[in-house]
Amino acid sequence: MTARLLALLLLLAGLAPLPARALESNVATSPRAQVSLVSESDAFQPGQPLRIGLRLRMAPGWYTYWRNPGDAGAPAEFDFQLPEGATAGPIAWPTPTRHATGPVMSYGYEGEILLPVTLTLPATLPPLSLGEPLTLQLHATWLVCERICVPEEADFTLTLPSGTPTPSAEAPLFATADANTPHTAATNTPWQAEISPEGLLSLRLPGLDATQVREAWFAPYAWGQIEHSAPQTLTTAEGGFSLALRPGTEFRHQAGLAGIVVVTDHTGRTTAMELAATPGPTAIPAATLPLWQLVAFALAAGMILNLMPCVFPVLAMKAIGLAALAGKSRGAALAQAGAYAAGVLATFLALAGTLVAMRAAGSVVGWGFQFQSPVFVAATAWLLLAIGLNMSGLYAIGGGRVATLGAGTTQRGGLLGSFLTGLLAVLVATPCTAPFMGAAIAGALAAPLAVTLLGFLAMGAGFALPYVLFAAIPGFARMLPRPGAWMDILRQALAFPMYAAAVWLLWVVSLQAGPTGVLTTASGMLLVAFALWAVGLSQSRGGSWRRLGTASALLAGLGAIAVLTTLATTPTATAAAPSNQPQPDASEPFTPRRLAELRAAGTPVFINMTAAWCVTCIVNEQVALAQPAIRQAFAAGNITYLKGDWTRRDPAITEYLRALGRDGVPLYVLYPGKAAAPVILPQILTEARLLQELARTQQGDQP
Repeated sequence: MTARLLALLLLLAGLAPLPARALESNVATSPRAQVSLVSESDAFQPGQPLRIGLRLRMAPGWYTYWRNPGDAGAPAEFDFQLPEGATAGPIAWPTPTRHATGPVMSYGYEGEILLPVTLTLPATLPPLSLGEPLTLQLHATWLVCERICVPEEADFTLTLPSGTPTPSAEAPLFATADANTPHTAATNTPWQAEISPEGLLSLRLPGLDATQVREAWFAPYAWGQIEHSAPQTLTTAEGGFSLALRPGTEFRHQAGLAGIVVVTDHTGRTTAMELAATPGPTAIPAATLPLWQLVAFALAAGMILNLMPCVFPVLAMKAIGLAALAGKSRGAALAQAGAYAAGVLATFLALAGTLVAMRAAGSVVGWGFQFQSPVFVAATAWLLLAIGLNMSGLYAIGGGRVATLGAGTTQRGGLLGSFLTGLLAVLVATPCTAPFMGAAIAGALAAPLAVTLLGFLAMGAGFALPYVLFAAIPGFARMLPRPGAWMDILRQALAFPMYAAAVWLLWVVSLQAGPTGVLTTASGMLLVAFALWAVGLSQSRGGSWRRLGTASALLAGLGAIAVLTTLATTPTATAAAPSNQPQPDASEPFTPRRLAELRAAGTPVFINMTAAWCVTCIVNEQVALAQPAIRQAFAAGNITYLKGDWTRRDPAITEYLRALGRDGVPLYVLYPGKAAAPVILPQILTEARLLQELARTQQGDQP
């Protein structure tokens, strides 16, 4: 009986499943942690993936770090010694917890944690023969901290037999790590995430109930992209929520932001999700303009643009054109005004089409983009010089004595001259941005093509409207003096604004192309002057003198074109490397990184986006920014003054302008301290308005 019972027990024991075999390497032990290498399965099979992991069991109070340790610390690092053909994937990092130590925030793990890695094994593993065990070797380093931090390292050896893989005794550790690993959009509900230039992380999930989100926090994968210890203010709404992050020194808005977001719902359950936030618009409130308002803004901006300093050189030609109306019938005056308006509208449409086409091709351009090219600036300087020489009487256009592009005093070419005057007026007006203009251009360029063209047409209509009204008002021409000898004196006097504008553009070229560009442009101006002198000589002489003058003018003109081609290949002047050292005007060069640093520190910042070819910018700097009271207010409020120079094409500045819904300069933005919302100031800046905003910022920083 006893023998039978013993045989039965042995039979049952043979039929019972074998317990899972433990597969763990040697254990590295310290007073702070016990660390070993473990496997999810108890055997390996060539050609199949194999999961292993570093198992860390920390002593109470000690913790180790996530892939991004935060403000301090270092993540674990693995160095495998694997058979030929085998590869190790990245660490599948479980969701960390946040550890705040005073002002320092870090991400890591306490207690027991497993850091899994997937090995890819080829179908054959030389020099192993069939049935031989697989030996894995790992050199690992990790950091454990409590009040002090201690770096640790060890070598681990794990041997797995060949055979059919079954779960090992350590398999539950992998299941726990998987359950605690952030979900990806590919395997879970896809988040739609955007990050603004100011660090506002917006997440949208259709159908999400705002009451379900009780808490949330974000951790980036890369170090330095946010200020980890800064508060992350949660704002919930139907279908999503947002976190107000403070950008770090390595934050780059155009690169987006990748990391994990950890959400706690109303029941206390915590879910972690991976996300890759794409660049989104500014967090500065900006209402979308309805069509009627966009058109109204564009019309008003075009009218005000006539008062901007950029248009002053062309006002000379327009003044002569208005004076010439006194000697013409109302019909002729309307025809001249209509031709001028046609030139304005055609140029605005051409600019709109060029901007849309260049943006569609991937170029980052904005209003006034053509003045960022030294070739265009030089050509404009030559054109203004040519107009000035014409006004001074050096040569004639259209057969008149001293005709101008816009005077319309001759019977031949008067309408064409008015059309060209409208074209030139728009081209030299583009360096300026009038009130209402920034919102109108940004809204138009963001709209469908038909609305874009309508917005630019409305702006052109506003720009041409004053001149057309003067021509259309009955009796206005009779109020002007009759044409006479005084008009020749007026023309000659108004030539000097043209010369001054040409000199100013020569200075702009010096900033864009350096001394070589100045020499090239000045040489071209000399050739243009010689060619026009030769034209004037041929107009006043006959016979061989006319032929000689025409040939000389042609050769000089070809020489000027060759010079312009040379300027196109002249290396762009390189600005000094951006430095945080104050400039003579107490400013620092603008860079996105410097702005992020100051914002992360809670420092108030004043941004001045300017360009040498923007006359409005220069006037604002002299009238407001250069005043001693403004400098004193900056110093008293500890406000850092950053200046972005858009004279040359700068994609970082263009990206910043577009992020704030602007497509041209000037742009003035005041960032108050303590992560308060930034304020966009008017494009026509006054000392009183700026002092008012600075005082408000200082009051807002008072405890």
